[in-house]
Amino acid sequence: MNDTDKAMNGNDNSGNSGRYYPKNGRVVLHIDMNAFYCSVHEAVEPEKYAGKPLAVGGNIELRKGIIVTSSYAARARGVKTGMHIRQALKLCPDLIVLMPDFDLYRQFSRRFMQIAYSYSPLVETMSIDECFVDITGSKQFGTPLEIAESLQKRIRDELRLPCSIGIAPNKLLAKMASDMKKPNGISVLRKRDVPSLLWDKPCAQLYGIGYRTADKLRKLNLHTIGDVARADEALLVKQFGVYGSWLKRAANGEDDSPVNPEREQSKSIGHTTTLPRNLTEPADISRVFLNLSDQVARRMRRQKLVAGTIQITIRDPDMKTITRATTLPVPTENANEIHHVALKLFEDHWGYGKPVRLLGVTLQSLQPKDAAAIQLDLFDYERYPRKERLNETMDRIRDKYGESAILTAGMVGDDPSALIRNHKRRGTSLQMDHLRLRGLDE
Repeated sequence: MNDTDKAMNGNDNSGNSGRYYPKNGRVVLHIDMNAFYCSVHEAVEPEKYAGKPLAVGGNIELRKGIIVTSSYAARARGVKTGMHIRQALKLCPDLIVLMPDFDLYRQFSRRFMQIAYSYSPLVETMSIDECFVDITGSKQFGTPLEIAESLQKRIRDELRLPCSIGIAPNKLLAKMASDMKKPNGISVLRKRDVPSLLWDKPCAQLYGIGYRTADKLRKLNLHTIGDVARADEALLVKQFGVYGSWLKRAANGEDDSPVNPEREQSKSIGHTTTLPRNLTEPADISRVFLNLSDQVARRMRRQKLVAGTIQITIRDPDMKTITRATTLPVPTENANEIHHVALKLFEDHWGYGKPVRLLGVTLQSLQPKDAAAIQLDLFDYERYPRKERLNETMDRIRDKYGESAILTAGMVGDDPSALIRNHKRRGTSLQMDHLRLRGLDE
């Protein structure tokens, strides 16, 4: 039994909370907001939505689109994430379906992160509604369990939101623990508990394993987390490379990855959009990529970064998804250049005529603009200052008058890519610009 396993437990009224912390090792919390989007609407307008079957979805006027998330009252009636709105309404005729309000969700995300930061500076945001908190050095606030209870109570009292919290010696087990009791649960998961609590679970339930990996493990006759924990590491490495070693360690509850503070620079900036119909025509494809390129470039320039790699995502009607990327000879911040590269990648790796249902653009290999070694040839050297001034002018106008204040003809259309300029409607759970840009101390 390690030091962290001996710690973490119990409420302590003696003022000697230090004995609940390991001499060696860490104590990590994972905070997971429950049914976050729906819970926010319930918190803001409880008289309209509290306790009712509620869902957030798209294209509700036309009863098209899918359910993004649903309240626990709706889930009890069979409503699930990813379900078509029409199907959800057949299961639950009194279901209230709301359009997403990402501005509102970002406000509440910022506020719950502020509460987390009041207990430790080591907060790693995983998405708009979840984070890891390393409280190894936070014994002045009480035992780990007392801190978790205090956090949960403050989030409930100050924001009217439910959350589940996992307490563990590492990030992997903390995440697994927070999933054990929902909503409003607090769970402790020690490494010594892994065989009895996790080993009988399917491989896909291990944090960090996707369905493709789980399927490959099943073909190796490894069906449970325990099977992976007991498997020959050489076999796993042969099948998965270095990832195989991680699989065995993770299945045994081992994880030494640190909690990285959120204020670190983004590793990538991206956006995808699901299309209401299959697109095949070049003009339609170009318009979607132009809108995506415009907005990811805007988000990147706000952080004063430039991109060295551009990646696109393509999904067809059968949910087959591919990603393709290229590294640029010179880093860029310009939407037109990003758009040009995205189209070239699409033409080279997919081609027009084959239907697509989702498209995305992600900017990678990001670096601070003022530190980027931008090597310009003579022609670009003359044009670059003009491009930069144009970007700055357009950004100022849009900051003041809104994202639609300046549009090119190619951006205008009726598909969802045009909606990503609407900050109220735009967003994903992984988009964390609202924390990086404004800061958590506002």
